[in-house]
Amino acid sequence: MSKLKVAMIGGGGEGSFFGKVHLRAVGLDGTREVTAGVLRHDPQAAMAAAQAWGIRGFPDLSAMLKAWKKGQVELDYAVVTTPNFAHFAAAKACLEAGLPVLCEKPMTLTVSESEELARLVKKTNLPFVLAHTYTGHPMMMTAKMMVAEGVIGDVRKVESWYNQGWLSTALEKSGQQQASWRTDPKRTGISNCGGDIGTHAFVAATWVSGQAVKKVSARLNRFVPGRMLDDDFNVIGELANGGTAIITATQIAIGYKNDCGFRIFGTTGSLEWHQERAEALIVKNGGADQTFWINGGAGIPRIVSSYQRSPGGHNEDFFEALANLHTTLERKIRKRNGEKGVLEAFPHPGAPEGLAGMKFVKAAVVSSKAKGAWTKV
Repeated sequence: MSKLKVAMIGGGGEGSFFGKVHLRAVGLDGTREVTAGVLRHDPQAAMAAAQAWGIRGFPDLSAMLKAWKKGQVELDYAVVTTPNFAHFAAAKACLEAGLPVLCEKPMTLTVSESEELARLVKKTNLPFVLAHTYTGHPMMMTAKMMVAEGVIGDVRKVESWYNQGWLSTALEKSGQQQASWRTDPKRTGISNCGGDIGTHAFVAATWVSGQAVKKVSARLNRFVPGRMLDDDFNVIGELANGGTAIITATQIAIGYKNDCGFRIFGTTGSLEWHQERAEALIVKNGGADQTFWINGGAGIPRIVSSYQRSPGGHNEDFFEALANLHTTLERKIRKRNGEKGVLEAFPHPGAPEGLAGMKFVKAAVVSSKAKGAWTKV
């Protein structure tokens, strides 16, 4: 089996975080490798970053796609890991050229861009995965299957959250790269906290439960003086089945790092998962609580265990979770290419979930401006 050849778009700048995370995740299984990229917006910087990574560099995306179409470079898919404002153009160009895409979240800057990209994914029928990293955790995958199989009965209520403290001060004024672009409306969109980590809580609530959010009542706060966008995001939502969702995110919780997770309450039981303790999924049925463990054997669906890499008692965490999303895209691509013996791909988030997330954030912003008025998603 030959390795898939992967192109990276963005992620090569000094202070960039997720480019190197994707680089490691792509190579984790030895079946994929990053071989080319447009790692920076500035052409000279892009070429220098590629040289530092030891891959073939291109000054811009157009040049890379032209080289691919001419057979001058071999590519199987592209990873879009730019700041939010550049997701749409990069993903669109790749899809129009016929190249499958793994795109960082949020999918685009605006709802209209997400609608167009979702239509393009459907039209081209190309493999497309949205990089909500935490959905790659085996126990989050298992939770989704348990809900779908009726383990906890009908969903009544969902609580999901994401607590951070890194923006509890005006870090963006120091010029810190990650803080600067995330708090800039031109580069991050209409919501900072909601778009950045609130979308993770949204996917936890909806993708795992299988329930869409119909309408929301929201309050967004800017606790740090002078900040242009929200640093605190709070939503009550009504689920498609009439249930309740409480979806919160904050970046001003001092001492918190990446505390995200969910609780799902059903008619016959409940599920609970915490990203910072990702190895365990807790199932409550009114009697003795059950804890399911990664690589623990019993209770882990076969499709989920096919993503696992280590024997029992060894941790699989953040890099492995992101690698699982690359594995899903890889399986889709190999299946599309007609390869034999390709394992089933898990239904990780794609364009529909990306569009739903953007509509959710927009509705929350509108609701908050209307002092929490119920707003359709």
